[in-house]
Amino acid sequence: MLAEKPVVLVTGSSGYLGAAVVRRLHERYRVVGLDRHSPPHPPHQAECVCFDITDQDSVDKALARVRLAYGDRIAACIHLAAFFDLSGEDSPAYDAVTVEGARRLLKGLQDFELEQFVFASTMLAHAPTSPGEPIDEDAPFDAKLPYRASKIRTEAMLCEEKGDEKLVLMRPAGIYDDEGHSTFLAHQIARIHEKRFSGKVYPGDLSRGQAFLHLDDLLDAVDRIVDRRADLPEVFPVLLGETDPIPFGELQRLIGRELHGEDWVTWNIPPKLAKIGAWTENRIFGEDAFIRSWMVDISSDHYELDLTQAKSHLDWQPKHSLRADIPRIAQKLKSDPYGWYAENGLNAARVSAAKVEQAEAAQDSEAETAAEEDAAEREDGQHMRMMHFQMLWVHWLVAGLGLWLATAPSVFGTLDQTIFSDAVMRITEDRGLRAAADRSWLTAWNDVFTGLAITALAFISMRPGNGWAPWANAALGVWLLAAPLVFWTPDPAVYANDTLIGALVIALTILIPMMPGMAPEGMKDEGDIPPGWTYCPSTYVQRLPIIVLGVVGFLLSRVLSAYQLGHVDGIWEPFFSSPTALNGSEYIVTSDVSKAWPVADGGLGAMSYMFEILMGVMGSRKRWRTMPWMVALFGIVVGPLGVVSIYFIIIQPITIGTYCTICLIAAAAMLIMIPFSLDEIVAMIQFMVWNTRRGRPFWRAFFRGDALPGSETGGTMPFDAPVTKLLRQSARGVTVPWTLGVSAGIGVMLMLMLSRGIFGNAMPLAGSDHLVGALVLTTAVIAWAEVARPLRFLNIGFGLWLILAPWLLDGGTVAGSLLGVVSGLSLIVLSLPRGRRSSEHYGSWDRYIV
Repeated sequence: MLAEKPVVLVTGSSGYLGAAVVRRLHERYRVVGLDRHSPPHPPHQAECVCFDITDQDSVDKALARVRLAYGDRIAACIHLAAFFDLSGEDSPAYDAVTVEGARRLLKGLQDFELEQFVFASTMLAHAPTSPGEPIDEDAPFDAKLPYRASKIRTEAMLCEEKGDEKLVLMRPAGIYDDEGHSTFLAHQIARIHEKRFSGKVYPGDLSRGQAFLHLDDLLDAVDRIVDRRADLPEVFPVLLGETDPIPFGELQRLIGRELHGEDWVTWNIPPKLAKIGAWTENRIFGEDAFIRSWMVDISSDHYELDLTQAKSHLDWQPKHSLRADIPRIAQKLKSDPYGWYAENGLNAARVSAAKVEQAEAAQDSEAETAAEEDAAEREDGQHMRMMHFQMLWVHWLVAGLGLWLATAPSVFGTLDQTIFSDAVMRITEDRGLRAAADRSWLTAWNDVFTGLAITALAFISMRPGNGWAPWANAALGVWLLAAPLVFWTPDPAVYANDTLIGALVIALTILIPMMPGMAPEGMKDEGDIPPGWTYCPSTYVQRLPIIVLGVVGFLLSRVLSAYQLGHVDGIWEPFFSSPTALNGSEYIVTSDVSKAWPVADGGLGAMSYMFEILMGVMGSRKRWRTMPWMVALFGIVVGPLGVVSIYFIIIQPITIGTYCTICLIAAAAMLIMIPFSLDEIVAMIQFMVWNTRRGRPFWRAFFRGDALPGSETGGTMPFDAPVTKLLRQSARGVTVPWTLGVSAGIGVMLMLMLSRGIFGNAMPLAGSDHLVGALVLTTAVIAWAEVARPLRFLNIGFGLWLILAPWLLDGGTVAGSLLGVVSGLSLIVLSLPRGRRSSEHYGSWDRYIV
């Protein structure tokens, strides 16, 4: 009966070992789990009594609860709770938790009829030995690391404080199981699985190794320790582990052979070099490389065990060996890499491609019958037809917009316009354009014919199956955005009308209704979070900063375009002047550089920003996989074209001699857009790679989208959420480490030519500083996107140039040259650390965020 079972207490019962001990003992014992108040909690097989082992009052209350529920007699207390810190640094918690915690617990339990106190120590408390010289329980201790020292101190304290109870000092080797649950072993296997360079080097003696212990063997030993408690010595230290440890070099080769079908070559490196590498990865690059300096110090430690005590008193010896179990562990990793990484607390995002394969295999095994698939296809067709008819109002509205456009020339009087402003006449003469009346006439008839075509295509779009017609109308919308620039329309109302109608036609044909030609399977799949990601990169909240910045850039570019087309007489410019009567902005947009374009380049900028706004709004939160072509086009407009537009801002003071305030603001808006857009582009690229690997047609998926097994659902964010939450959501994937912030500041300082204005540098060195400063700023800001963080290394090259430039170029003063050198050195130092990173993950792209 349950009431007759002996009581066993297990501390640390919610942990990996504690939970396993609870599950092993509960059949024959009444198991009570002593653990923290916070989750996780012990398995259901044990009642949880919560306590804080560092607080005497909490321990007293917990033991009083045990006495009330279970009485005074306790068969055994298995004490697993302890402190461990991967840093290798000493900490007060070693004494507070491990040493003093064990003292409090033992003292409290001595008021009970306690038969046995089992303390989980470690094999590593002993000093290492040499191959062929096994360690026994009387071997000397070695307290060279804080964790080991805390176990040694606790053992000594327990021997001093011991009462009538039997004391077992259990010293297990490194524990693992068939899933690979062993922090050090799992990281070693993962390094080889990913073929990392750090998995190919080792600073210790490859012929040495350390004993391991399978979890099942440990549980068997615990079983025997508790069962034979009456027959064990008063103080019973016992080593537990395999007797024939596998050397590290052989373990590397075995793991490589099981994972990659080849012996893994491991190169021996000097310990000092390994420490430098580990310190560099962890401290300079900000990469949690797991390997610490103290691990290098013990890399040649050898532990093989004499199990005489365990055999004679427990009749125990291990049934497992790591050498024999590695193939099983490796097979579990190969069969489900994503699950294996997650189970072992590793970054599963690095192997998220495997999640796609696993999910697809599961879907294939549960495939519908042909009849069910046909029925589903018919249902989808009917649903799509119903959606088409529900969206007919869109096509009616587009038809109305076409008629509005076709009749606009009659309203604006542009068919036979003869009177134009002085600014239009000045632009006509300055640019050598055809007569303003001719341009007005061309623009008017373009509106008539384009408007009629839009109306006709809108009526054709109303018929199901004519998916080409909305695309044709969208193309006419794009033409309407460009036509006023191509014809250099002299009428501002016509420019505004064409821009508005063009944007609305694009939005109403392929943005508001379902985009024609999208793959049904892609739309049916509700997954919006890419495999291995922690968030959806395509939510409207994510796109909101891009849309807002696009609106800013569009409005500013429209001002420049209006001046270039002669619709206004001047441009606001508060800071910069020019050699002529024009201010800096007017001088820039009428310069020879600007005139090199056949159309108003301000208008081209406005078109680009309008495309960014429309593409920012277009599509659902699944568009990274349902509209790859659009995300790619969006990336081209925001990325390469954005960098090109920034370049033209860069060269303004070098080639023209002044600046344009509105141009600078618009360029800043364009630059800040880039880091906010990159995560979605990475997700789209990953989708295309994963989808192609599973045998799906590349171009079909690129233009029509597809489903992606392994995606998750949950990327929604309501716009009525608190503003702070919306702001945090919109900036996911973008962080500004202080290193990149300072780098951007150095770029601004150089770009604004402070070395010239304050320190007196002259050309060509001043121009070099300006050019490099702008490139540094661009690089630093783009690297704010965590997926683009490695781009910061480009600033190392720019820093080197700043150091060398004063010796290679003329025009430098002593102070100005010193500024360049200091700036260059600072950039090199600032570009090495990765800087603060958020808790977000980006699928297999995580491995590139260094």
